[in-house]
Amino acid sequence: MNEDSYRQQYQQLPDVTDDVVQAIIDLVSDGIWDWHIDTGYVYRNSGWYRMLGYEPHSLDNDVLTWESLIHPEDLTRVMLHFDDYLSGRSSCYRIEYRCRTSGGDYLWIEDCAHIVTRLPDGAPARMIGAHRDIHDKKLYFETLVSTNKSLALLVDECTQELRHANEELHRQVEENRRLAETDSLTQVANRYRLEQTLRHECERAKRFNHALSIVTLDIDEFKQINDLYGHCAGDQTLVELANQVKHQLREIDTLARWGGDEFILILPSTSLQDAHRVAEKIRAHIAEVGLQTPLSITLSFGLAEYLPGEGSHQLLNRADGALYRAKRLGKNLISE
Repeated sequence: MNEDSYRQQYQQLPDVTDDVVQAIIDLVSDGIWDWHIDTGYVYRNSGWYRMLGYEPHSLDNDVLTWESLIHPEDLTRVMLHFDDYLSGRSSCYRIEYRCRTSGGDYLWIEDCAHIVTRLPDGAPARMIGAHRDIHDKKLYFETLVSTNKSLALLVDECTQELRHANEELHRQVEENRRLAETDSLTQVANRYRLEQTLRHECERAKRFNHALSIVTLDIDEFKQINDLYGHCAGDQTLVELANQVKHQLREIDTLARWGGDEFILILPSTSLQDAHRVAEKIRAHIAEVGLQTPLSITLSFGLAEYLPGEGSHQLLNRADGALYRAKRLGKNLISE
């Protein structure tokens, strides 16, 4: 739906001319959005794109576009407020946060919206909102705060050492976090990060009614590599497998080592049919290029797609069960 067709809907009302509709669109806010919850379609007017520096209607018309633009430090706060309003725990939706512009900077905006249509059971069906540029107001406020803290500036010299110490501590914390979420052998996500990521993706799939699939895979007869050539050869095979699989995935996908020679792929916005194509591409690639081992390597796969209301552990269990079926059926197979 483009802006002209969107405007035509309002022109069906008596005494509403094209000029009046355009004036409303231009005056209400910097950006207007209209979310059809049942289909996931989101309309954004040209002012919304101009506010953030994008070409009009150059981004995908879905809620993931909006979510991807929110500053990481604001995302959890915004989503909690958003969910509270949708679920009825909050009577209004109005919040300030930062959105990424086309140049990579962040712009402070005020976001307010109302549910305008509900289904017969009371569930939200349509939501209309407006984004308003409040960046200058925020900067002005921050300038006032900075001016009122002139006394703190006088002791800035004495706090330099503490600041450097804090920066180093932050760096160490980030490094420790990275190590805590990374498998030490293959350098892909470990089991802890897998569980955190999968829980988040299940919540997002439920919130926005999007597809989500996971793929479990392992090396057929992996024990033979360890028995014949030693555990170092087995470890090297796992490292190479992880590297090969990573190159077959998108940036939004997650590859994690579940344990031993078993890996799991988290594929957001991916149906079971598309997940099957991903698994087949990986299976065929490994069969063609092989790994650095004298043995011929094949892989078995188990697939599962997220079901509404399902927990992350239930989804994992179904994918794991599919993997075992592939093993029982002869290996080098993809099972659902």
